[in-house]
Amino acid sequence: MTSLLPPSTARSSTSVGHDLAHRRPLVLVATLGGAAAALGPLLVCLALGVVGWFLTDAGAHGSSGDGLRVGAWAWLLGHGSGIRVEGVPVTAVPLGLTLVSAWTVWRLGLRVGDSVSGHGPDADRIADGERDWTVPVAAGLLAAGYVVVAVVTCVLATDTGSGVATGRVVGWSLLLCLGLGAPAVAVGSGRAAIWAAVVPPVLRLALPACRLVLLGWLAVAAAAFLVALVLDLGTAANVLSQLHTDAGAATLLVLVSLLVVPNAVAFSGSYLLGPGFTVGAGTLVSPTAVVLGPLPMFPLLAALPDAGPPPAWTAYLAVLPALVAAVAVARHHRLVPADGWGEAVARGLAAGVLAGIAFGLLAGLAGGAVGPGRMRDVGPFELDVALHAITAFGVGGLVGALATTWWQRRSAVAD
Repeated sequence: MTSLLPPSTARSSTSVGHDLAHRRPLVLVATLGGAAAALGPLLVCLALGVVGWFLTDAGAHGSSGDGLRVGAWAWLLGHGSGIRVEGVPVTAVPLGLTLVSAWTVWRLGLRVGDSVSGHGPDADRIADGERDWTVPVAAGLLAAGYVVVAVVTCVLATDTGSGVATGRVVGWSLLLCLGLGAPAVAVGSGRAAIWAAVVPPVLRLALPACRLVLLGWLAVAAAAFLVALVLDLGTAANVLSQLHTDAGAATLLVLVSLLVVPNAVAFSGSYLLGPGFTVGAGTLVSPTAVVLGPLPMFPLLAALPDAGPPPAWTAYLAVLPALVAAVAVARHHRLVPADGWGEAVARGLAAGVLAGIAFGLLAGLAGGAVGPGRMRDVGPFELDVALHAITAFGVGGLVGALATTWWQRRSAVAD
C-alpha cells in the first residue's frame, strides 16, 4: 500500500513508525527495566537455593522455603548486605554475584536507553544548548525499580538473627544503577556520543587506555591465581576429601568457590602489586613475607604460597605492574597516536592513574569478615594496594606512551 502513496507520505509513515519504536512510555519502560535487572539474577539465586536444599540430604532437613531464603541471602550478599550465620557476621561480598548483577544492569540499561531514545530534543537542539532530561529521568526510574525489588527482598528474607543490612543493599543497588545503569542508558539512547564531544580530548582518549590497563592487569592476576591453584591442585582435592562431603554438598562447595573467584583475582593482583593481603588477623601474604596460621577448609586457599621466606624470584614481581601498564598504553597509542609529547604524557599518566584507582576500589570490595575470631580480617590492604597501583600503572603508562610516541616519530622521519 505504501507504494501507492506519494513519496513524501511514504517517508513520513516510515519515520513515524521508527520513532514510535524508540518512544515507548519512558516511566513504564525504565521502571520495569530496573525491576527486571534486579529480578533476573535474584530468580536464578532462588532457583539455586532450592536446588541446593534438595541436594543437601535430598531435602530431608528444612523446607523449600529455607532454600528460597538462602538463595535470597546469596543475592543480598552480592549487594553488600552481610548476614549472620549462627551469630557470626559474614560481610565479605561474593563478587561473582555482583558481577552478574552488574552485567544485567548494563544490558537492561542499554535496552531501556534504546527504547526511550526518541524522547527529548534531537542532537541538533542538544548541541544548541537545549536541556535534555531523558537520560537522568530514565536512570532515576531504573534505579527506583531496582531498589524496590531489593527492599522487598530484604523484608521477605529477613528473620530473627539474619543480620541483613537493608541500608547497605540500597546503597549498593544505587551504586550499580547510577554507576552502570545510567551510562548504559546514555549509550543506548545515543546521548553518550553527543556528550562525549564536550569531554576534554585527553581524558576521552585516556579512558580506553585505562580500560586496557585494568583488563590486562586482571588477566595477569587471574593467570597467576590459576597457575598457583593448578600447581597445588592436590591440596584442593584433599580438602574436599577431608570434608567427607557427598556429591550434592561437593557441588554446592564448588559453586560457592566459583562465586568468589573474582575476589581471589583481586587478592592475587594485590599480591603481585606488593602490599598483599590477609587471610586472618595476624597473617600476611606478600612477595616479601608469608605468615599464615590455621586456615579454614576451603579449596581455593590451596593457591596460597607456603609460609616462610618466599623464593628470591618473587622480588622481580615488582616490575610486572608497570610492564603491563606500559604494554597496554603502548597498544592504544599505536591505534590512536598522540599529537605531541605533552598529549602523550597526559594520556599515559591519566590512563595509569585511573586504572590504579579502579583496581584499588576493587581490592577494597574484595575483603571482609568470613567467620568468627581471626577470620574477621580477610582481604587486601586496600589503601596500600591503591597507592602501589596508582604509582606502578602511572609510571608504566607514562613509559609506554613516551616510547610509542618516540617510535612513531622516528618511523615518520625515516619514511
